[in-house]
Parts: sequence; structure tokens; C-alpha cells
Amino acid sequence: MASLQTPIVKVIRNVRRYIGANAALFMIGAVGAAVFALLITASADVYDDVANSDGVSGLDRPVLEAAVSLRTPERERWVTAFTDLGTTTPMVFMGVSLTAALYVHWRRRSIPLMMLIAAAGSTIFTSVGKTVVGRARPPLAMAVPPYEYAFSFPSGHTLNSTVVALMLGYLAWWLSKNVWVRIICPALGAAWAAAMGCSRVYLGHHWLTDVMFGWVFGLAWLALLITTHQILLRLDRRDRRVLERGGHPDQPLSKSIEPDGGPDGADVKGAQVHNS
Repeated sequence: MASLQTPIVKVIRNVRRYIGANAALFMIGAVGAAVFALLITASADVYDDVANSDGVSGLDRPVLEAAVSLRTPERERWVTAFTDLGTTTPMVFMGVSLTAALYVHWRRRSIPLMMLIAAAGSTIFTSVGKTVVGRARPPLAMAVPPYEYAFSFPSGHTLNSTVVALMLGYLAWWLSKNVWVRIICPALGAAWAAAMGCSRVYLGHHWLTDVMFGWVFGLAWLALLITTHQILLRLDRRDRRVLERGGHPDQPLSKSIEPDGGPDGADVKGAQVHNS
């Protein structure tokens, strides 16, 4: 399997061999979160330069002015009700409830593990970004009450919604064999993240670049976690095949992130048993 011989896979394989797949996912997530936090910190000066230039941030005020022109009292009420779903309490409730529902249905240890690491990372990135960059929000005259006073960059609503919604979409895609579920759930997650970000600009709570960076940080964090998860699952399936052939796997199957290799691995095993 050439795809399991790349340098990054070899590193993950060695870490997994010594501490187990679950611990490896936690460790890679922790290291990745630390690197992301450092990158956010290191990019603060770069961001200031961009914000003071005519780059992407040059769109901030025109986009906000366009959003203000589209407001009506009824639209403001509906958009405010939606954006409030991105605050801590509703997001925790929805995230925990949907994660629990997935776990009750599929009983996969990856479900709470992936969601916990993803949510913890997005919370850290939001806190670090706001503290380090310290960017002011748009003027209150251009915002819809209730007003928000914390630092603006990055948009926590956008970053956290992107991570939680798309991680749920990924888990549904990974677990389900129904084609429509695998299409609709990630699409709904993406729509939620996009709408949450747009609502922040529409209400004047964030600049466009706050939202854009929230999307970028969230997607990059998800890419790291999902790639690592898929590599660990492939290594688990590889170990199980080695064991079935009488060989010596890298680690006992009990230390795998999913002992049966996950949904794909379980299907393969069932087919082998049926055909034997």
C-alpha cells in the first residue's frame, strides 16, 4: 500500500505503535492545536499589516455597508435568532446531543473522541486569536443590538460552528452507507457554517475578514484531524489483515481506534466470513 508509506504516515504509525491509536489521536491533536495557536500568534503582525493595507480587508467596510443596506426589522429579528444559536450554550447542547445520538446509533469510540478534540481546538484558537490580535469590532452605529464588546478577530461563532457542524457532517459521512446521508449531512454542515458566518457580518458584529479567517482556521483544523483519523483507521485495518494472515501487527487490536477497522473494515470482515 504505497499510500501508507509516505513520511507523515510513517510518523503517525510510529507514534501509534508506541502509545496506541487513541492516545496517538489525542497527541497529534494536541501538537496540532499548539502549532495552530503558535501560527495564529506569529501571524498577528502579518494580519495587522494586511488590515492596514488595501488587501482583502479593504472589503470589510464596503461589505458591512452593503449588509446594513439590506436590513429590515423583520430580517434583523430572524438573523439575530439564528446567530444566537452559535453562542456557547446552544452550540454545546446541539453538539453534545447530536454526538450522543451518533454514538447511540453506531457505537464508535471515534465519535466522542473526534468531537472532543475538534471542539477543544476551535475554542483554543478563538481565545488565542482574540487575545493576540485584539481587533475592535465594527462601530456600534453599524451593528444590531444586543451589542457585543469582546475582541473581533477571529469570529468565534464562525470558527466554532464550522468545526462542530462539519465534524458532525464528516462523522455521518464516515459512519453511514446511505448515499443521501453522506451527501446531505456534510452539505448541511457547510450550509450552517456559511450561514453563521454571513449572519455575523449582516448584524455588524464582525468584519468580513474576521469571518473569513474563522472559516479558514476551522477548515484547516478539520483537515488535520480528519486526515489523521483516516490514516489511523487504515493502519488499524492493515493490522487486522496482518493478524488474520498469522503475522504480527504493529499493536494489539484492542489498542486500535476502532478494533474492527471502522465501518469499512467491518464490512470487509463480514464479506470475508460470508465467503469463507
